[in-house]
Amino acid sequence: MDQRVPTRTEALMQEVRGRIAARTLAPGDRLPSIRRFAAAMDVSPSTVVEAYDRLAAEGVIRARPGSGFYVTALHQPPLVLAEVGAPRARDVDPFWVSRQSLDAETSVPKPGCGWLPADWMPHVALRKGLRKLSHASDALLCDYGSTRGAPALRRLLIARFADEGLDVAPGQVMLTGSGTQAIDLVCRMLLRPGDTVLVDDPCYFNFLALLRAHQVKVIGVPYTPTGPDVGAFESIVASERPRLYVTNAGLHNPTGASLTAQTAHRVLSAAAAHELTIVEDEIFADFDPSPSARLAVPDGLSRVIRIGSFSKTLSASVRCGYIAARADWIEGLTDLQIATGFAGPSPVATELIAGVLAGGSYRKHMEEVRRRLVRARKDVAQRLAPLGIVPWLMPRGGYYLWCRLPDGVDSAALARRSMAEGVVLAPGNVFSVSQSAGAFMRFNVAQMADKRVLAVLRTAMDAERAASGRQLSPGQSTSKSGVRSEGSSRTGDGW
Repeated sequence: MDQRVPTRTEALMQEVRGRIAARTLAPGDRLPSIRRFAAAMDVSPSTVVEAYDRLAAEGVIRARPGSGFYVTALHQPPLVLAEVGAPRARDVDPFWVSRQSLDAETSVPKPGCGWLPADWMPHVALRKGLRKLSHASDALLCDYGSTRGAPALRRLLIARFADEGLDVAPGQVMLTGSGTQAIDLVCRMLLRPGDTVLVDDPCYFNFLALLRAHQVKVIGVPYTPTGPDVGAFESIVASERPRLYVTNAGLHNPTGASLTAQTAHRVLSAAAAHELTIVEDEIFADFDPSPSARLAVPDGLSRVIRIGSFSKTLSASVRCGYIAARADWIEGLTDLQIATGFAGPSPVATELIAGVLAGGSYRKHMEEVRRRLVRARKDVAQRLAPLGIVPWLMPRGGYYLWCRLPDGVDSAALARRSMAEGVVLAPGNVFSVSQSAGAFMRFNVAQMADKRVLAVLRTAMDAERAASGRQLSPGQSTSKSGVRSEGSSRTGDGW
């Protein structure tokens, strides 16, 4: 017997339910506007109205007069991430970007991914370390790791913290399976479904994916060239009383901005006044050409939890992260690591990482990487300029450029078109809680060497302009002020 084909209204309802099941729409999130959803799904606005009304009647969403439609906490299905449609049917969300980046063949250009090319990594030092490990004890090669991770690597981390003025005792550091696991453990310990968490807007897209998996309310604070908009931060913390604030304090992902000392002071003051815990992700610390302001150092790990990993600087194949926090919190986090993973990270991984970090080759490796990135940032900005793609600011370090696209070009549509031509991009709204970054794209400058990237970008932008009915010259951009320097004095001016 033939199955009945869903009507357009039913198909839209299934799409919304699918996004809720995947946690790309969480309780309290605002649905796309009627016109925007109609344009994205190629249906009439009246079809969207009917679908939204029927979902509201079922209690899946609810209307707020003058504001739009919002997801309710009712009818939340179990978390199912792997079964929400075929890849071609997925929304352009954090999971879409991660899957495209991780599953692409090595020959596919990936300027939207979040790591350095393999030939930029210290493979000589890694191979040397692996040869040394081949003579290690049977226990190191075969046994579980200790619950807090290898003491040798923890001692190296404590010494690195001391160099920046952060005094950390051995009982305040633990190793984890990855930086993402570190955040997950913190969320498991401190959050409950329905709690409020503050993130930067824009922020690292997997923060959003992970937090939605924990079924919390996520609120974004506008990000500026000097850190979070402190006025907005103070207001949101006072009114919403979030449990956590998750951020990159150094080289921010995706904008590349750096926190200033003044902003750090006000953020910590507001956190102390309202008992807010801060998770400071330090994964890009070693890309900083000189130390910039941090939150953990002046706080002394009182209410700041520092996390990080070695995936960006050493190897994404040798996974290991860390947490530095109050000793009593480390006790609780250690129990959680036992409950969810039984032991700490692989002794083989931690021994390999400790060996590379302790050798002089790591310092030379990072010096060379920073030099290469200075050239790459300038070169990529110059090559994007004729397309009308302009950096929001020129970062002082790191490998990201957060760029504004020309008028009439939507970054999600551009990413879809580019993916069809074999180029993986990272569109702006996957980083944005407010979904207000449709005109932005994050580019990994170290992954831009392939000439196909600019050719595909140019073709996809022309097609997108034609589809939107706008005809712009290649160099026309919505940017009014061009590249903003990292030292801009316009604090409070969000992206």
